[in-house]
Amino acid sequence: MRHFRAGMSLDDLRKRINALDERIVALLDERAGLMGAVLQAKRDAKLPTFDPEREREVLERLARMGDGRFPAGALRAVFREVMSASRALQDAVTVAFLGPAGSFSHAAARRLFGLSASYQETTTIDGVFDALYRGVATYGVAPVENSSEGSVTHTVDALLESQGRVRIRRELVLDVVQCLMSRAPSVGAVRRVYSHPQALGQCRLWLAKNLAGAQLVQTPSTSAAAREAAADTEGAAIGSALAAEIYDLPVLRESVQDMATGNATRFIVIAREHAPRTGRDKTTLAFSLKEGRGALKRALEIFEQGGISLTRIESRPSRQRAWDYVFLCDLEGHADEAPVRAAIDALGGVCPSVTWLGSYPAAEGVTAP
Repeated sequence: MRHFRAGMSLDDLRKRINALDERIVALLDERAGLMGAVLQAKRDAKLPTFDPEREREVLERLARMGDGRFPAGALRAVFREVMSASRALQDAVTVAFLGPAGSFSHAAARRLFGLSASYQETTTIDGVFDALYRGVATYGVAPVENSSEGSVTHTVDALLESQGRVRIRRELVLDVVQCLMSRAPSVGAVRRVYSHPQALGQCRLWLAKNLAGAQLVQTPSTSAAAREAAADTEGAAIGSALAAEIYDLPVLRESVQDMATGNATRFIVIAREHAPRTGRDKTTLAFSLKEGRGALKRALEIFEQGGISLTRIESRPSRQRAWDYVFLCDLEGHADEAPVRAAIDALGGVCPSVTWLGSYPAAEGVTAP
């Protein structure tokens, strides 16, 4: 490593930085030149262009290489964009998300795919799934649960209705910081608060204490709320700092969610293919039950006997007939592993229907931009 002489002039330091920048650009060009060969190798092996497991492995390896002067988080961010641009050179990647721009789904999608992907806004969560069914998007990003408000039922229902036509390919957990944004001069001047029902629920106590007299207006997304508030001088929105920036709304209060820490939302990436094993995976299943006493107990005993841990289970109406339910569960392990495969087969013997909705790497928590 070259050491710098003490007392170097500002002009000399800038020249040195310019030289380093030129080397970085040359190396990026060299890296880009390899992408054609990478694309051909993937096509020959019949592999998808997007390999999130490989990308995560590369990002973690690079983050560990630094000596600490350049922050590890910043290294990940820089190389996430390098890989996003490289992926765009290989093949067009279109990502559907619940919009408009500035939603937490948009932030999650950008975190996963970078700025070089092509993004398609949808007005509903069903629209994210429909974009994949119609082939107009390669991937979709949707929220599935929040740590304080529980399941996002629209996503759960869309997963159940997909009947395996798409798979969960990846998951991401984002720490969610809700902001109150408005053109009103103060919090006391706000008469209406717009937001998605999940966001309103996350801020229920704060709203009761600080805006008890305001009308709460539900919107399809937090970014749609920001758009409404931008046109309402007495209105405010609850949403992300990104939405405030996009819609040029002053932030009146930051961190208005009731849980000061630990308010996180889990997002899923849906695709037509599942993820390969990584050794630290989760699997999502949906199953129905036969009528009769002890049906759920018999189904759950299969996981117990197989030594498989369930991390989440919930029931939703089947929409086939009244009072009929389907269970959706997350469990530790990959469907390609013998214990998980055996459990799925055994479930088929006691349940009228079993649908594998995907196996994918377990997420690590990160902070939303």
